[in-house]
Amino acid sequence: MASSFLTRKPDSGLGNIGASPADPSRNIDWVLMSVQMILTLSGCLVVFSASRTRIVDDPYAYATRQVIFTIVAIAVMVVVMTFDYESWKERAAFLYGLTLVVLVLLILLGVASGQDRISFDLGPFNVQPAEMAKFTTLLMLAAYLAQERSDEVSYPRFLGGLMIVGVPAVLIVLQPDLGSASVIISMAMGVLLVAGAKVRYIALISVLSVATVAAAFFGRLVDRYQITRLEALINPDGIDSDFTYQAENAMRAIGTGGLWGKGWLQGPLTNGRDIPVMWADFPFAAVGEQFGLIGCAAMLVLLGVALIRIWRIAHLSRDLLGTYICAGVFTMLLWQIFQNVGMTLQIMPVTGLPLPFISYGGSGLIVYFAMFGLVQSVHMRRMR
Repeated sequence: MASSFLTRKPDSGLGNIGASPADPSRNIDWVLMSVQMILTLSGCLVVFSASRTRIVDDPYAYATRQVIFTIVAIAVMVVVMTFDYESWKERAAFLYGLTLVVLVLLILLGVASGQDRISFDLGPFNVQPAEMAKFTTLLMLAAYLAQERSDEVSYPRFLGGLMIVGVPAVLIVLQPDLGSASVIISMAMGVLLVAGAKVRYIALISVLSVATVAAAFFGRLVDRYQITRLEALINPDGIDSDFTYQAENAMRAIGTGGLWGKGWLQGPLTNGRDIPVMWADFPFAAVGEQFGLIGCAAMLVLLGVALIRIWRIAHLSRDLLGTYICAGVFTMLLWQIFQNVGMTLQIMPVTGLPLPFISYGGSGLIVYFAMFGLVQSVHMRRMR
């Protein structure tokens, strides 16, 4: 049953104190907003520390771009928050369809060029449609499931939801981008579970997901380096050290940081070239080396607070649509944190999934700000 996991209480919670139900602007979750901004500012500092020695002529290159991405992301979040999330439900089908078209175009462009592509190159910036798919697929799935006002998801509606998620997930796997596809699938499982899908339905998603990935591997739809990454996790001793070098150094950076770290800009591995693209793929290692276990713990606590606030807002939602949106954002954020930190600690395969708000990248940052804008919209209008 939907209420088994989230029993919504529109008239309860700390956000009600002194709030006006008629004025959404007075019902912003400032705790969630503050945590989000602290994480983003920390991300800018981490990006600078990990990338400043990579471009000799311009040590601020990546950090400057990250600040620009942050400004754009804030503007996008404000726009999303301004509209009632119900209005985004009306735009869900169009945005979802547009995403599918863009994903197909990206695959066709890759076929035409003879190279795998996961983004459109627009001069100094890259646009990743897979990140856009996280936002639009969540909207479409939440809007679709909210049409059925029952305590559990019927089998026909479950199949419909599976198709909504399956099409973009398959297109993303074909890029190939297994990491982003796993985020969308995890989102689907979280939303369907909260919506009241039976356990055997969730098991079906798991089986189909594993089968899809297996088919992609055996059908040679993924690159050899992705297969090697999985082999490196299962049997690191049997793999050429060149493929495990980056992950091992990331783990080493955390270990050498000790309890308090070596200090900002003082990490040898962070400042060196032992961990390529550290600012995007392994920012957690940079935090560990410079700020130690205390810094890593503080960052995880902040991310944990964000998850708790999203879960709380799901409880306070005035309707199922808001609950499903929050459940989807919660699941995506949780999975992406686990995957990124896990690959740094060598308990998960290296996938290139960024650490939300910390890793360098415009598409991912903007999309997460947009999704947090949706969550804020749910909170701001929970009492109407």
